[in-house]
Formats: sequence, structure tokens, C-alpha cells
Amino acid sequence: MQTDFKNKVALVTGATSGMGKAVAEAFARAGAAVVFAGRNAERGGALQNALQAEGAKVCFVPGDLSQMANNQHLVDEAVARFGKIDLVSCNAGILGLGSVTEVSEAVWEQTLATNLSAVFYLAKAAIPELQKQPGASFTINASIAAFKSFPNHPAYCASKAGVVALMKQMSLDYGPAIRVNAVCPGPVDTPLLWDSARAFPDPEKAVEAAAKATSLKRLGTPEDVANLTLFLASDAAAWMTGSAVTIDGGILNR
Repeated sequence: MQTDFKNKVALVTGATSGMGKAVAEAFARAGAAVVFAGRNAERGGALQNALQAEGAKVCFVPGDLSQMANNQHLVDEAVARFGKIDLVSCNAGILGLGSVTEVSEAVWEQTLATNLSAVFYLAKAAIPELQKQPGASFTINASIAAFKSFPNHPAYCASKAGVVALMKQMSLDYGPAIRVNAVCPGPVDTPLLWDSARAFPDPEKAVEAAAKATSLKRLGTPEDVANLTLFLASDAAAWMTGSAVTIDGGILNR
């Protein structure tokens, strides 16, 4: 597997916590120049400082990517700083808990804006730059929620199913110049998982049950997902596009 991304520029969203943070760290440590985004300026600044102390070439751009203008600004900053974009990894996501009759219209719209529309906006802004580079890749962090229902998660499940469909459409429209794939994690030990567990009567028991329900009897780690993301972005996955790859410890098999 190729792990050397020297001379590549990666753009990573949702990078101030959880899986997105692990992806940004992994690309930087594999030699890529990384422009990463997130809404938490304090955590983003801390990650930038930590990676720069390791000698990495990184740049943090704060912002809410549920607005088209902020996505265009992110792409423009990446090109201004490093001259190009080779790789994109979308990781921003929120839950929007509540059944259809309970969830508010505002929460529904915010969830779809963050989980689905933000991917569309970033693709719209980044694809013209990706088309200039050989071997370009666009990877989306989706979820097994695209294929499996969870109690009181209609907005989340709908947005993740939508983003998988969007990925397949993009792979058709922009191949062979750009490979487009989705990573579909199961229960990964992140703040989002613990927030999701609030939909159950006993959150701690729900997380414990999720780990036990996997064939591997453990939660995933953000690094597990980052490793798959780097593989899909690498030349080792040169014949993969339009794929929704589950990484779930085997939980969908049970």
C-alpha cells in the first residue's frame, strides 16, 4: 500500500475532532500538504500547531461548510497556499436526533445541510481544481446508516443515504479524471458516537452493546477509518471508484 503522499495536497473537512482529525493527521504524517477545516477554531489551531511542530505542511481554515461561499473560500485558500488540490476528504457531520414527528424542521434542515449539502458545495468548488491533477481523489465519510436504520435518527440516516447516492453520481460524471468513493463506518469511538447513544435509554449500555455486536468485539478507532481513507486516496486503489466501503467490524453481517 502506498503511504507516501509527498507532493500531494489534501483538503480535509470536519478535521477538528474524531475521524476527520485522524484523517488530517494521517495525510500530514504521510507527507501531504494538508489544508483542513472545521468549526472549532481553538481545536483547529491546536492541531495546526501540533502538526507543524512535527514538520508537517498544514493550514487550518475555520468555517461552517453548510454555506457554498465558505466552501469556495476553503478551496481558494488551499490553492493560494499550496498551488493545487489533489485529494479531498469530507468528514463533517452532525446527528439531528429525533423521530420524524419529534425532530424540528430547523434540525432536519441543518442536518442535511451539514451532512449532504456541504459535500455537494465542496465538490462544486473543488472539482475544477481536482480535474487539473492526475490521480485526483474525492472521498466522503458516509456511514453504515446509509444502509441500516437506527432509532430516532431519520435526518442522519437520510443524509448519509443521500451522500452515498451523490458519491455514485459524481464517480460517473467525473471519471476517469477523478475517483470518488465513500467510507461507511460503523460504531467508531468518537464524540459523535456518544452523542448518538443519547437516542437510547442507557447510552453507556448502548455503546457497549454496539461494540459487542461487531464480529471483532470492539469499537472502531478514528485511526482505523483514517487508514482506509488514505488507501482509497492512494494509487493502490487506482481501480476503485463509485464504491461505498463499509468499515464496521462486521456489524452489518450480524
